[in-house]
Amino acid sequence: MSKDTLNVSGVQYTTAEAGYFEKRGLRRSAGIWGLWGLAVAAVISGDFSGWNFGIDFAGFGGMLIAFALLIVMYYGMIFSIGEMASAMPHTGGAYSFARAAMGPWGGFVTGLAETIEYVATTAVIVYFSASYADGITSELLGFSMPAWVWWIVLYAVFIALNSAGAAISFRFAIVVSIISIAILLVFSAMAIFSGLFSVDKLFDIAPDAGQTAFLPHGVIPILFALPYAMWFFLGIEELPLAAEESHNPVRDIPRAGLIARTTLIVTGLLVLFLNTGIVGAEAIGTAGEPLLDGFRAIVGDGAAAVLALFALVGLLASLQGIMFAYGRNMYSLSRAGYYPKFLSLTGKRQTPAVALLVGAVFGFVALVLVDSLGGATGVAGAIVLNIAVWGAVIAYVLQMASFVILRRKFPKASRPYRSPWGVPGAVIAGILSLAIFFGFFINEPARPAIAAIAVVYVVMLLIFALYGRTRLVLSPEEEYAVSGGLHGDPQKEGYGGAVEEEILASDGRDEVQR
Repeated sequence: MSKDTLNVSGVQYTTAEAGYFEKRGLRRSAGIWGLWGLAVAAVISGDFSGWNFGIDFAGFGGMLIAFALLIVMYYGMIFSIGEMASAMPHTGGAYSFARAAMGPWGGFVTGLAETIEYVATTAVIVYFSASYADGITSELLGFSMPAWVWWIVLYAVFIALNSAGAAISFRFAIVVSIISIAILLVFSAMAIFSGLFSVDKLFDIAPDAGQTAFLPHGVIPILFALPYAMWFFLGIEELPLAAEESHNPVRDIPRAGLIARTTLIVTGLLVLFLNTGIVGAEAIGTAGEPLLDGFRAIVGDGAAAVLALFALVGLLASLQGIMFAYGRNMYSLSRAGYYPKFLSLTGKRQTPAVALLVGAVFGFVALVLVDSLGGATGVAGAIVLNIAVWGAVIAYVLQMASFVILRRKFPKASRPYRSPWGVPGAVIAGILSLAIFFGFFINEPARPAIAAIAVVYVVMLLIFALYGRTRLVLSPEEEYAVSGGLHGDPQKEGYGGAVEEEILASDGRDEVQR
């Protein structure tokens, strides 16, 4: 090899030590239904709680409009992500796309946004899962534990599950997704045949002066409802993170994304209409347990603990799915050297157990802060939820920009799947993501989340600028970007070798354009 370092785009790559990638291997375990289960599991808890706060901001009509806008946004985004994932079947996902399109700094900023999104979302789900679990054990078994003990238990159990092997994770995702969907269908049937559903309840929020029952607080609050409507779909974009664990990522990731998307639209509409029509818009807009309140309205409080167990299933499904996401996100950034390299070690079971553990530690610390500042009903609870959504929106905007850039930058790159909406679909999804992004700035309760993310970015960018940028490795995502798409799938073509020698011998010239 002619040299062991490469300087390009303000960063430095160093040749990986012998056995580096062998210690960071993943195992292909997922078919199309495993990927479908992963996508649905990651999102399904949003049908059980969280979405309803948007009704408090914008009323049922505003929430319905927000839901419709997000259907368009997520279709445009999933189509675009599917195309990029088929061209870049690497674990990096959003980071990989942005790295190829916008260089290492763009890749790092985008990857960090997804880390923030997934770690914060996991923490939110753990928090509410602990609350549900403690209520169930108190009612049925007569014992209770402090919240922080439940957090440790939940993190430990799901770290163990996700570390046991990718095949186990995918099978679990399929099972809990089917159970969660079954629970939602049972609720829907009960709501329809109970005789309690009323269209009038959808519009029982008293309108402000000059407003209507459909939009009781006017048009602008639709922007404030959008982040909560995202809870119906937040997390489905994690699918590309399973690329190196999918049997056929080029074919199955786009197909699984479309099937999961349709599944979630159906379940979301059922919950939005029936849950609200049973409980009432005014009551559900501030409910901490909206689906559970719907069950209670139908059958009474006598079976509350059993009903809470149903809701807990949905939360645990998403806990597994989102934990999978932050583990793979941190793994890919670590393998390339953006994060400390020990985070990408996979061990005998070929799962990123170290990354899973470290992400859980950060999440646990966030939960301790949430609890000390007032819990889920206080300011801190809203901050963590908004951090998750805002991190997602940043990643969405940058991914859609990456799609447009890559169509021009690598026009001849292999794209086995092409988005049916093309560049216009990515632009529409990007504009809607930007609307949510700027909606945060005019929504005062969300501003602490913006400040928190800004602090994280300042710290992480300084660390990368002063330390990390000189210690990168030509991982699959980096080789694809630096070679201009010439080295598309290192798992098939092999790591390093002639392509790496050519790249390292380029003496720092601009990245190859294909």
